[in-house]
Formats: sequence, C-alpha cells, structure tokens
Amino acid sequence: MNRCTEAAAVAASVPGAGVWNAGLRPPMVPRQASFFPPPVRNPFVQQTRLGAARRIQIFFLGIILLPIRVLLIAFTLLLAWPFAAISTACCPEKLTHPIAGWRRKITQPALTFLGRALFFSMGFRVTVKGKIASPEEAPVFVVAPHSTFFDGIACVVAGLPSMVSRQENMEVPLIGRLLRALQPVLVSRVDPDSRKNTINEIIRRATSGGEWPQMLIFPEGTCTNRSCLITFKPGAFIPGVPVQPILLRYPNKLDTVTWTWQGYTFIQLCVLTFCQPFTKVEVEFMPVQVPSDEEKNDPVLFASRIRNLMAEALEIPVTDHTYEDCRLMISAGQLTLPMEAGLVEFTKISRKLRLDWDGIRKHLDEYATIASSSKGGRIGIEEFAEYLKLPVSDVLRQLFALFDRNHDGSIDFREYVIGLAVLCNPANTEEIIQVAFKLFDVDEDGFITEEEFSTILQASLGVPDLDVSGLFKEIAHGDSVSYEEFKSFALKHPEYAKIFTTYLDLQTSHVFSPKDIQASPSVASNKVSPESHEESTSDKKDD
Repeated sequence: MNRCTEAAAVAASVPGAGVWNAGLRPPMVPRQASFFPPPVRNPFVQQTRLGAARRIQIFFLGIILLPIRVLLIAFTLLLAWPFAAISTACCPEKLTHPIAGWRRKITQPALTFLGRALFFSMGFRVTVKGKIASPEEAPVFVVAPHSTFFDGIACVVAGLPSMVSRQENMEVPLIGRLLRALQPVLVSRVDPDSRKNTINEIIRRATSGGEWPQMLIFPEGTCTNRSCLITFKPGAFIPGVPVQPILLRYPNKLDTVTWTWQGYTFIQLCVLTFCQPFTKVEVEFMPVQVPSDEEKNDPVLFASRIRNLMAEALEIPVTDHTYEDCRLMISAGQLTLPMEAGLVEFTKISRKLRLDWDGIRKHLDEYATIASSSKGGRIGIEEFAEYLKLPVSDVLRQLFALFDRNHDGSIDFREYVIGLAVLCNPANTEEIIQVAFKLFDVDEDGFITEEEFSTILQASLGVPDLDVSGLFKEIAHGDSVSYEEFKSFALKHPEYAKIFTTYLDLQTSHVFSPKDIQASPSVASNKVSPESHEESTSDKKDD
C-alpha cells in the first residue's frame, strides 16, 4: 500500500461508478494542456555517429592537424599570459573596482586579438552578424543556446566582457590568470551567501553606467544539444537594464562541438574538432531589448520574453527543463535507471504543482523501486499491479490510465510525479482523521478490528478479496487500533487520508444502492451517514 493506492481509491470513488462493475466507469477526466509532454524529450543528450569513411578521414587529417593545432594553442596561451598578468597585477582576486587606465587600454586589444587567434588555431571559421551594443546601450549580453565550452568564442567576439565563473577556476595555472583578466564575477560553492552576493554584484556592475565592462551571461545555466531553449535563469534580468541577445549557431555537417550530460567527453570533443579542416560558427547580435516597467519588476517575465524572441529567431521550440533536471538525470543513473528517466521539466512541475527539489527527488526513489525491474525504466501495468500487490483488474486499469497521460501503455517518471501531485494530494486534518476513525469503528467501541478495517477498504477500493493485513499490522500495536494509534499513523503517513475516507465519499456520492448498504454490516451500524455529509466535497483535483 502506498500513494498509488490512494489513487485507486480516487478512481473507485468517481460518482456514478459501480463498485463491483468497473466497466460502467465514466471516461477519464480531461488533461490540462499545460502538462502535455515537452516538444523535445531530452535536450541533454547528443549522439554523434561516425561512419567508417568519416573515421578514416578523421584519422588521416588528425595525423597532420592535431599536433599543429595543439602547438598553436599552447603558443597562443603562453603569449597571452603576460598581458593577463600585466592587466591583473596588484589586483585582488575579488575586484572592488574595475581595471582601467593604461593597463586596460594596452591589454584589452591585445587579449582580444589573441583570443581570436586562439579560436582560429582551433580551426573555427567565425561569421559575425549584427552590431555590438555599447555598454551604455546594453550593460548585459545574454547568449543562447549554450551547448559547448567552445561557446566562449562569443566572449571574444563581443570584446571580452566580464563573465560569471567559479572561484576554483582562478586557481588553475595559466587559465586562472587569463580568466582574472576578464574581471569575472566569482561564485563560491562553500559560501552559503554566494548566490545572493553574485546577484548583488551583477546588479552593481550592470547599473554602474559603463564604469564596469559589460556582463556576458549564459542564462540557460547548463549545456544542451541546441534542439530547444530551456528555462532562462533570471540572474541576467534582475538588474532590469537593457540586454542584447546573442545567438550561436554551428552549421556543420558533423557535430563535433556539442558537450552534453550524455555524449562525448571534453577530450574527445577537442580531438574530434581539431581533426576537422574547419568548424563553422555563427555569432549573431540581435537588437537591444529594453524591459518594460512590468518586466523590471518581474525578471522571470523579462527572461521569458527574451527566450521566446531568441527561440523564434533560431526556429526552435522552448521547454521548461532546467539544471535541476540534469541533477535528476544523475540521480536516476545512480538508481540504475536510464538517465533520461529523471527528466520532468522541473521549472513547470515545481511551479504548477508546488513541489521542491527534495520532494521530486523523493518521488524518484519511489519510482525507481517500481521501475527498476522493467526495461527502459518505465512502469507497465504488470509492474504497477505487482508493486501495489493488487490483481490486474478494471479498477487498476482505470487508475493506470489516469497516470498514463500520453496513452502509450507505460508510465514515465514525469507522468508519475504529476499523477501523485494531482490525484494523490489529500488533506490530512484532525477533522478528517476523526471522521475516518468513526467510519472504521463500526461497533463504536473506540477500537478498530482487522475485520472492520478490511471490510471498509475492500468496499472502497472495489476489490472484495483485498488482503490488508500488512497495512493493519503497521497501524496496530495489538489486535485492534485505538484512536491515538490511528491518529499517529495518519499524521506520519498523510498519503493514506484519502483511502481512509473513500468509503464515505462513495456513500456521499450515492454509489451504493440501498440494497448494497443494507447488505453491508459495516454500514448498517455506522453512524457516519451520507446525509450528514451532503455538502462535503471530494478533495480530488481535476487533472
């Protein structure tokens, strides 16, 4: 017995449904369009397939190009280091004032030129479209889609604006010094106030009136396969200043740059890219976007408009995936599920169903318990029935259909989370617990026996041979259950509240005929009658 069994109670309590004849049940409740599956199932995977001819070409080109390009890259980085050192000499790691004066005038053009030379030595052929806005016109650049570490080319083309970087990156030899020359906003993993401090620093720089360099931010926050634009995080839009969107395209026949959670590693992508004759990339600067008064007060609204604008220009859809989906993917892999099983469109699910990360992560553990034995990490009707310890019946098929939103005969994790939140979200109040106890206490002696408990649950679930002894033993400390024991269990396990009251819902909805009620001793002696609850409403939410 678990949360899914609650939903069985819900399915059984649909008004007008016959208790023992599930074939008379009404059609499923209509779906909300907002919960339809996303247009892109998994934007965090990239599978580049190499044929035999392509492998041979890469091998022979690599013999020549790979060592030459590695040497050129190393030489360019070493040449850039002195300029970065001059730019950041005598400056603290966390800057309180921008680098200005002769140091910036000398080092900025030199580092920009060497940055372009670096990507040229890697084999990139860059095409730039549009006009770069000045710091006064747009203090912030937002770049999308973010799909690879090579996206840093946007920073070079934009004139080396500041970026957000992890503080640990500053300790990397050579690379750390070059990053410091960009005057980055540093994020610390160990500082609990780092997120708040980062936002405050972005606001301070973006509203400095051109004193600080422009900020360049990848609002998606993680890499995707460029098949869609995922949720934009609001950090770049909180200052409420004009932003300039920058689009990135890699129009190559062979994709050797996409770096996602499932696909080629960093080293593999570098080798594949350096072994190509050239790699094309397009950087397009869109017109500056000024926020409205409403968008200044609502950065999420501003971010959504910019995302839709960029997606339209790229001719790709938008989804509500976010970095938290990547974390769920990793958790799914640790639970021996396919990694993509953890994808739920976290932004949409958390907002509409009021679920946080911990709640969804807990549901993933429950889901893995059911789906780990099935192929593909999806729940079929057989696994569903086995986990609930119920026979495959019309009642169970009705419940299964409520979870199976796309009617493909299986339940994925996203459908499971939505089903639990929409179908299994009972109100567990003191009043409900008292009414439920009276419902089970047929002889009104202040205790519930296993026979009384079994009779009510069998009727409410529509399964006459249901064995509830296991659940009864979890509640009872002896041969019967007192109110305090019942209340204690109900408070610790609020998911059972709907099961405990389903029989009363059935009576209230006049599901039983008078003959059925008279024939049932559990109802004949129970003083909780439907007349006293004519105005009560079920807490089942329409899906």
